[in-house]
Amino acid sequence: MTLYNGVLPFYPQSRHAAGFSVPLLVVIIVFLALAASFLLILPGIRGHSRWFWCVRILLSLFIGAEIVAVHFSGDWVTSQVKTNTSYKAFTSAQVSADIGLYVGLSGVNITLTGTPVHQLNETIDYNEMFSWRFGDNYAEGYEKALQKGLPNPVLYLAEKFTPLSPCGLHHQYRLAGHYASATLWVAFCFWLLSNVLLSMPAPLYGGFALLIAGAFVFFSVFAFLTISTVPLCPILVGSEFLSPKYGASFWTTVATGFLCLLLGGMVVCLHYTHPSTLHTFLDLSDDLVVQRTSMTPQIYSNPLNLPEKCKPETPDIQLHVRL
Repeated sequence: MTLYNGVLPFYPQSRHAAGFSVPLLVVIIVFLALAASFLLILPGIRGHSRWFWCVRILLSLFIGAEIVAVHFSGDWVTSQVKTNTSYKAFTSAQVSADIGLYVGLSGVNITLTGTPVHQLNETIDYNEMFSWRFGDNYAEGYEKALQKGLPNPVLYLAEKFTPLSPCGLHHQYRLAGHYASATLWVAFCFWLLSNVLLSMPAPLYGGFALLIAGAFVFFSVFAFLTISTVPLCPILVGSEFLSPKYGASFWTTVATGFLCLLLGGMVVCLHYTHPSTLHTFLDLSDDLVVQRTSMTPQIYSNPLNLPEKCKPETPDIQLHVRL
């Protein structure tokens, strides 16, 4: 065996620069395309309904996009540290690097970026994903990382989440991610149902569907919070400890749950207190008028001139005609 670029072990490989999640990017592009399409037709809506539709559609698209996007994000739990640490096995060479740990619903992402990037005649810029999705074997992914000879900090952090690790992180994070993902998909289904019902003369049921969607969003948050029951496992990288904390995806999901409950509660309250205002905001005023007009009774009386004492007290025929 010979040295590769002056360091051990001896596994030449391409460097993996930090990138963006492709599924997450696809979700963002799809919902941005829907929002752009609506904005293009917005000038064709007359009167104040234009702004009502704008607020309604953009809020709805934000909720739907967030519920889907957090499935593919990797920052439900995050931690970053800058430290000096060993780089490869069988060598005492030290590198200065930024190390990041990002835990999502489907796996853990570990980044290692040198400061500066070029050290020891190498480009130190890694972004490694270890998945625990259904059908993926985390232990096999870790074994492949060992065979490739990834840097020590990446292997050390990945080992903490293996099934056989004494930290017990794998079992708890994996189950929490699966349950959170499942409840979020249920919330997405109720979000779709609420949009359908709010577009019909049934705003009350649309409000209830939005409330249920918000409830399932919070169920996903509570499912992920079960990771707090895991005893804190100290993660020492170099001379610094990694302190995981809840990331942007977690707090955005919490905000989305509150938004669903707020909007759903407003729809239900307005239905009972100010129904005309609700119908105006949802652009259902015309439908309400047609419905009331169709229920107006049409009265037909006998046109014969009968004596006063012979006239019946009630009309001969009373028909309810639906137009």
